[in-house]
Amino acid sequence: MNYTTRPKAILLLADGTAFYGKSIGISGKTFGEVCFNTGMTGYQEIFTDPSYFGQIMVTTNPHIGNYGVNVDEVESEKIMISGLVCKNFSFNHSRPNSESNLYDYFEKQNLICISDVDTRALVSYIRDNGAQNAVICTDGTSVEELKEMLTKVPDMKGLELASTVSVTEPYFFGDENATFKISALDLGIKKNILRNLAKRNCFIKVFPYNSTFEELQSFNPDGYFLSNGPGDPEPLEGVISVAKQMINSEKPVFGICLGHQIIGLANGVSTFKMFNGHRGINHPVMNIITGKGEITSQNHGFAVNRDELENHSDLEITHYHLNDNTVAGMRMKSKPCFSVQYHPEASPGPHDSSYLFDEFVALLKS
Repeated sequence: MNYTTRPKAILLLADGTAFYGKSIGISGKTFGEVCFNTGMTGYQEIFTDPSYFGQIMVTTNPHIGNYGVNVDEVESEKIMISGLVCKNFSFNHSRPNSESNLYDYFEKQNLICISDVDTRALVSYIRDNGAQNAVICTDGTSVEELKEMLTKVPDMKGLELASTVSVTEPYFFGDENATFKISALDLGIKKNILRNLAKRNCFIKVFPYNSTFEELQSFNPDGYFLSNGPGDPEPLEGVISVAKQMINSEKPVFGICLGHQIIGLANGVSTFKMFNGHRGINHPVMNIITGKGEITSQNHGFAVNRDELENHSDLEITHYHLNDNTVAGMRMKSKPCFSVQYHPEASPGPHDSSYLFDEFVALLKS
């Protein structure tokens, strides 16, 4: 048996707290807001989700990399997280349809990873102290130097990130002979959202985040879609203005996650940065309309203000999170516009929320 020694590594939080582990072999340092995901599977989908751009991901599942990677399980063209913190990093994998191991996948994109961390202690610390900026260092830089570097990393509150992950040119997805046409504003859109719309007889034109309403309207769509994405929604003033025009067009509008927050802001309802956010595939949501619970996939660090929403004359809550009562869905009373704060395109086991795409298509028909 061959034994190898891996270099020491450190995760340093903005408040000075340090967690130690080992490098998986990729040298360097990376910065971002540290957060955790409680999902037991789906790590490749997490790593490639544009909504995670700018974040250092802590995985609560102790084994990462054990089933390798597969090209069909990506949500974008590249890894979006800033870095990874895990307990056990598996250099070998055992799934028959894996195309490569996770280490090679990381090495090609130079993703910094620290393993052998006490992730239970780290997640407990984040739960108690909230999300904050952090750095993963695997190259031996001193703690004092890292502390100085961390002071220059911008806070997620007030940070506009949609422009960093959005396409720069429009593109099409689906069958051009489909019954319905949708103009989708790309704030960090996931591939599986497009797949779900396309398999429901929709042809989608995806537009850059800074597109004008006139550009979206030129496709002559039957409806509009506002995608998920990273960062704070409030700085996206141009997107908020376009969302108002979408709503006033009287055509159906559907928003997911960041798109949900944008619809709230377009109606004068503020958003706020959460202490920790919701990231996982087992979040319980109550559907007020049906009285049924849903097990959902979630990934967000901002939320719509519930008090303002409840006092709004033209908005109503349709879903709420059963753990903390935050808004998980809403709709307008006078317009064919609705949104959710979770991911109905995700399939973490249950498919409880896929009906939302059917509801959107039903609005397109009517």
